[in-house]
Amino acid sequence: MTGGDAAQLASDCLFCRVLLGDVGSTEVMSTAGTYAFRDINPVAPVHVLVIPRRHIPHAGDLRPEDADVLAEMMRTAKDVAVAEGVGESGYRLVLNVGADALNTVPHLHLHVLGGRKMEWPPG
Repeated sequence: MTGGDAAQLASDCLFCRVLLGDVGSTEVMSTAGTYAFRDINPVAPVHVLVIPRRHIPHAGDLRPEDADVLAEMMRTAKDVAVAEGVGESGYRLVLNVGADALNTVPHLHLHVLGGRKMEWPPG
């Protein structure tokens, strides 16, 4: 899988390397501005990551001019949920920011979780 604009990617970022095809992934969906792939350590039967095709470190770094990126990520997440069969039963969307939230890859990513009853508060 390739499709990231190298000028907008960080060479030391794992997800940028996924976009460049340097690191393998299991594609679920791809759009002009996003790429969705299966999490390698899933916490639910459906656990897909949706990332933008340009490097943004995390949701705390989003600017007003990034509204289109976030909107496309949300559309892709909804389409992934439908394609994965959890669009009607329900799914959770999660954005983690920082180490305390267990954000281990500094590239904006949206978790799409589903396929089982979710707990609240999250465990």
